[in-house]
Amino acid sequence: MKLGSLKYGRDGRLIVVSGDLTRMVEATSIAPTMQAALDNWDDLHHRLLELSQQLEIGAVASAAFDERLCAAPLPRAYQWLDGSAYVNHVALVRQSRGAEIPKSFWTEPLMYQGGSDSFLSPREPIVGDKAWGIDFEAEVAVIVGDVPMNPTREQAAAAIHLIVLVNDVSLRIVLMQEIKKELGFVHSKPSSALSPVAVTPDELGDAWDGGRLHLPMLSFLNGSPFGMPNAAVDMTFDFPTLIMHAASTRRLSAGTLIGSGTVSNRDVDGGCGRPIAEGGLGYSCIAELRTVETILKSEISPYLEYGDVVSIEMKDAAGRSIFGCIEQEVVEFRS
Repeated sequence: MKLGSLKYGRDGRLIVVSGDLTRMVEATSIAPTMQAALDNWDDLHHRLLELSQQLEIGAVASAAFDERLCAAPLPRAYQWLDGSAYVNHVALVRQSRGAEIPKSFWTEPLMYQGGSDSFLSPREPIVGDKAWGIDFEAEVAVIVGDVPMNPTREQAAAAIHLIVLVNDVSLRIVLMQEIKKELGFVHSKPSSALSPVAVTPDELGDAWDGGRLHLPMLSFLNGSPFGMPNAAVDMTFDFPTLIMHAASTRRLSAGTLIGSGTVSNRDVDGGCGRPIAEGGLGYSCIAELRTVETILKSEISPYLEYGDVVSIEMKDAAGRSIFGCIEQEVVEFRS
């Protein structure tokens, strides 16, 4: 089942979308918003699934699905907790600074709490000042139901209701100043963008193993392939582990998003990844490319410029888009 939100007020209007992303039907008679559906998931998801099945066989009146009309599936959420499940990414960034990673990074996830009061729609521009070091980060995230404090692995896995793609917009130059304060990210992490639809785990078939998504994360910069690392490979901590970590000392409310962090793969020889143009899998953010360039002492690529367009997508084994496409232009902020 694929769910989305049409732009409407602060929280959108809930829709069910066909598997091929061509048709949609409003689901507001079942739940007015995505959050309302998540709040009452046990009672409502069967009705949403039935509507989805009717849509697939043409048994219900529908309309053409247009990703440009979509808000984020959850336009605002109670909580956004972003992990760093790909320790390879962390290790590379630290290596460029001449620092080793603590051994604990391999046994306990890193995680920060970001702003979730306003997620960008999949076509909404990234507005900022290029002097801030604007970057994208292609990630996978899960949307959970209610999670008890200190859950078992089984409880954490069962709480995963939906899966979505994320562009975790990052301001790298601002971020370096915040890291020095040793508290947390605020100014360097503006609103993230979500894919047009969120999907239930069963929609992914064998690509979803209960904790990892075994498909390439595709990113493009100005239409050129930038990254295609597999989201399951080199994922040190799977999603149930991230959920258990997030809920170790507190409950999580339905509608909380848990992010994977930047998808990152090592090269086939175990070293740092290579650009797609050189036969590698590329990267899911510019910062990782710059890190590799620093290590190899090559020319350093710039962060995003005004007018640049970032696209993020994931396709199934048959080449069909699963979540729709995040496509954002970088626009200069003018006060």
